[in-house]
Amino acid sequence: MPPSAGRARLHWLVDAVLAAVGGALFSLPFIHTTQWPAQIALMVLLAWRCGAAGPGRAALLGECFGTAWLCAGTWWLYISMHRYGGLPAVLAGLAVLGLSAFLSLYLAAAMAAAARWRSGRALPDAALFAACWLLAELARALLFTGFPWVASGYAQVDSPLAMLAPWVGVYGIGCVTAFIAALLVPRGRRDWRRFLPAAAGLALLVAIALAGRSEFSRPTRQLTVSLLQTNVAQDEKFSVERMPQALTWLQQQLLAAPGQLVVAPETAIPLLPDQLAPDYWEPLKQRFQRNGTTHVALIGLPLGSFELGYTNSVAGLSPATLRAPDGFYRYDKHHLVPFGEFIPTGFHWFTEMMNIPLGDFNRGPVVAPSFEVFGERVAPNICYEDLFGEELAARFRDPSAAPTIFANLSNIGWFGDSIAIPQHLQISRMRSLEFQRPMLRATNTGPTVVIDHLGQVTKALTPFTLGRLDGAVQGRDGLTPFARWASVAGLWPLVLAALLVVLAAALARRRSQR
Repeated sequence: MPPSAGRARLHWLVDAVLAAVGGALFSLPFIHTTQWPAQIALMVLLAWRCGAAGPGRAALLGECFGTAWLCAGTWWLYISMHRYGGLPAVLAGLAVLGLSAFLSLYLAAAMAAAARWRSGRALPDAALFAACWLLAELARALLFTGFPWVASGYAQVDSPLAMLAPWVGVYGIGCVTAFIAALLVPRGRRDWRRFLPAAAGLALLVAIALAGRSEFSRPTRQLTVSLLQTNVAQDEKFSVERMPQALTWLQQQLLAAPGQLVVAPETAIPLLPDQLAPDYWEPLKQRFQRNGTTHVALIGLPLGSFELGYTNSVAGLSPATLRAPDGFYRYDKHHLVPFGEFIPTGFHWFTEMMNIPLGDFNRGPVVAPSFEVFGERVAPNICYEDLFGEELAARFRDPSAAPTIFANLSNIGWFGDSIAIPQHLQISRMRSLEFQRPMLRATNTGPTVVIDHLGQVTKALTPFTLGRLDGAVQGRDGLTPFARWASVAGLWPLVLAALLVVLAAALARRRSQR
């Protein structure tokens, strides 16, 4: 092998290792959001090395960076498959690695495109890098039911860029972050002009910080709330010995909670209503559905029948719901979890290897009516449904019926005491920022919190404790720009804008080569 070829391979290897280390570190700001500058610095590293590489090498760097990013950010999937599913440790680890590597193909293709069509000019190349980055994240969000966990914008929830959330949403924030990072890449000039792109990037960041937060919503009514945290370990949820104790505590809390709105988490009741003893459900109906009551409730439980199929649902109890077809308000989860709530075609062989009670649930509608609570419109969403802001946006198509409060009912006990807990909190905070709506989170293991319309946690329970969080929430009305355009067109405006930038760069590159 010629010495030059050996050095080239060594350079490829060093770049691949650096990209993998950078990708692993990229997952930290999703937990410690004050470290958001580190995310920009790591983006600079990736843009710099891809800018000095050809398409093939850039694809390798994108694949290594993305695989390490997703492995470090979603390793907790291993817990559900190994600890609770009984999948051998090696196979569970390989499953996480395989999923991360597959989803990183989008980033690999994006970096190859950025390297292929770069012009050598700072501003167009930064726009191309940002557009390619955006397309990679949108592909991960939309294709094959979507898995946009740890999308880059979530790490900016406490940064100045969070002010862009009500305008462009989490993916727009990720795109702007990539644009700024690409401008900060060191340039090859040897005079003062090499600092101009970096100065422009820093100026843009400062301008966003100084612009101030725009208020698009206005306060409505304040409600007192009681949020329950059941803290049932996942392997005890259906235990014959543990279930009666958990159900008794839940009923006592539902009957005694002082809040005007009482919320219990996803599958807090793991049984169908007709499987409960008569003296369990009836007292709840009497408290929350009698005329003149000042308390209503949202409770997570499964609904349905063997003949019609089952749903992961929320039941709402209030006097008005007595006239509903089921005798209560009903919200059925729309965005189901692959392998947990439905089995993708061709993967039954994989789920048969795990000892997990998997469901095959029916889907609810995308646009579901809100639960009316003393003049406020509370919009439930279940577990990782709040990861899909474009689907929540569909509920804002009719401004007169738009939610004034979000309520997320979750159970991520499948993932133990892991980084999934703070990551999911940042996701909920971003939804509050995008829509300028408060978010109530009632969860099994945490975090159970009240989030205001500016994405700030105003009250919280300690995760992995049994308890009740009593507080207050201020409803909000009015539409943000993101709610307006995403409710009509979903994420397609971002897709089309990014494609136009990439197409323009490709055509410009082609003309320059003639």
